[in-house]
Amino acid sequence: MSLDKNDITKLARLARINIAETETAELSQRIGDILNMVDAMQAVDTAHVVPMANPHDAVQRLRADEISETDQREHFQKIAPQTADGLYLVPQVIE
Repeated sequence: MSLDKNDITKLARLARINIAETETAELSQRIGDILNMVDAMQAVDTAHVVPMANPHDAVQRLRADEISETDQREHFQKIAPQTADGLYLVPQVIE
């Protein structure tokens, strides 16, 4: 796919970047190369390829679900500006 000067100017305006007139030809070629590579990748038949979440078949080690800290809720509730029924009260920020 090839891009002309008008396409590059439009892309630059949408991206809010300034591109010099002397750079449009090179940029057009480079973006065209990228789009051609994407087209080539999309042409590959992946019908029999199994999707994978992790290419290394790694399994994440999980730690034991154990309590590691003491309950300090009462202490934090005492120093909070406002609380009610064990909840922290905060100013409304969304109307």
